[in-house]
Amino acid sequence: MRLDQTQTVLLMIDFQAGLLPVIEGGEAAIKEAGWLAGIANTLQVPVWLTEQYPERLGGTAPTLLAGLGEHEVWQKLHFSAAEEPAFKQALAALGRQQVVICGTEAHICVLQSALGLLEAGYDVFWLSEATASRRPEEARLARERACANGAVAVTADMVAYEWLYRCDTATFKDVHRRFLKPRAAQKVRFF
Repeated sequence: MRLDQTQTVLLMIDFQAGLLPVIEGGEAAIKEAGWLAGIANTLQVPVWLTEQYPERLGGTAPTLLAGLGEHEVWQKLHFSAAEEPAFKQALAALGRQQVVICGTEAHICVLQSALGLLEAGYDVFWLSEATASRRPEEARLARERACANGAVAVTADMVAYEWLYRCDTATFKDVHRRFLKPRAAQKVRFF
């Protein structure tokens, strides 16, 4: 069950400015999500964001949007993005079966979106270091519950290297120079 760049969507759930001040590890999660989004854009993997009731919670955090590149934003009122009719139709029309999911809050909107996508027959990959909640214990339990129901916990490095597939291409060399090599010495926190 390896990730394939031609079959994947990177889905970022509710990285919203109004939520982030209370999210434990929120800025680190945004950094990881943004890093993977850079690779996704290079490999033409669609990057989708959701915003839960942005009139109250604000839009997507400017720190994420600043370096995001090409993306699509979906507004939602359901906690699960998979319940929003326009989102559901667009995802089906895209024809991709793998969804790498991350965001906030892990135990609410990310979990419910993951479960809804699993129920709809998608392969869901839980981007562990880019998913957070107010309390880390809730993020951990959300990941465990998602995985117990069929999601697969992954790291951004796992996703990147599976998308790249091999090391002898010009694309790999470009991604390595711009994203992988600068990251090699960094430490990453897992939730």
